[in-house]
Amino acid sequence: MTGEILTLLGGTGMFLLGMQMMTGALADLASRQTRGVLRRVTTSPLTGALAGAATTALIQSSSATLLMTIGFVGAGLITFPQATGIVFGANIGTTVTGWMVVLLGFKLDLARVALPMLFAAGLLSTMGRGRAARAGSLVAGFSLLFLGLDAMQTAAAGFGDAILSHAPGADTLWGRFRLVLIGAAVTVVIQASGAGVAAALVLVSTGALSLPQAAALVIGMDIGTTLKSVVATLGGSRDMRRTAMAHVAYNVVTGIAALAVVTTAVPALHRALGGDAPATLAAFHTLFNLLGAALILPFADR
Repeated sequence: MTGEILTLLGGTGMFLLGMQMMTGALADLASRQTRGVLRRVTTSPLTGALAGAATTALIQSSSATLLMTIGFVGAGLITFPQATGIVFGANIGTTVTGWMVVLLGFKLDLARVALPMLFAAGLLSTMGRGRAARAGSLVAGFSLLFLGLDAMQTAAAGFGDAILSHAPGADTLWGRFRLVLIGAAVTVVIQASGAGVAAALVLVSTGALSLPQAAALVIGMDIGTTLKSVVATLGGSRDMRRTAMAHVAYNVVTGIAALAVVTTAVPALHRALGGDAPATLAAFHTLFNLLGAALILPFADR
């Protein structure tokens, strides 16, 4: 247990150090042309949401999208209002992971990619000069960030299993609320909402949880994933902290709305999808994030 705690602490340290390095390197590398491209891509919360959803769906990590966005805000590459749309879109894009588990049973391992990236970053930083050396710092920061996440996941896997073992058996309103709390706790501990959603899909496919219970668990996991954004802004600028708080507010508001419609929406989806329980859970996860973005995007500027 002591070894796991030390690994968890070391992973957290790598995560924070990687975030600092990435933000600093982005600020050094920023140019007027780069700022212009980013501003054109995120001209409104809607275009930002589309960019955030596409990026997260492509790299299969909302953490990557959210943390890069916070880094961009800290480096002055984009403004806080531009970042809000990307944050909302990242939540939509991350639901693709559930569909990949349902359809393919596949999850991209970013930590494995981070190791050769860190080697390349070391060469760039050591042998490069000027912009090449700063690019090496950027890649090193990005690599350390995900190696830190991987270390936290590995060290805390047992804690997540222990939390899940306390899931209630009866499908009651209080039981669903407990599952929301358990889902949030699991994601906070293992620092991977995608892995948590995959676990929920396994539980519902084996009948260990009913569909409404599994839906409540996934809602909690979406809320729990906001911790990474908050941690990443420790010591950061005001707009970095505001971006993290926008992420928290979005996930809490959409989570409450989704929990309110679980009783009616989940059975309707289950019938529409021919009784496929894992597909129903993945569809519910996608739909409540889409509807949440549709509700909040009109107010993003304000």
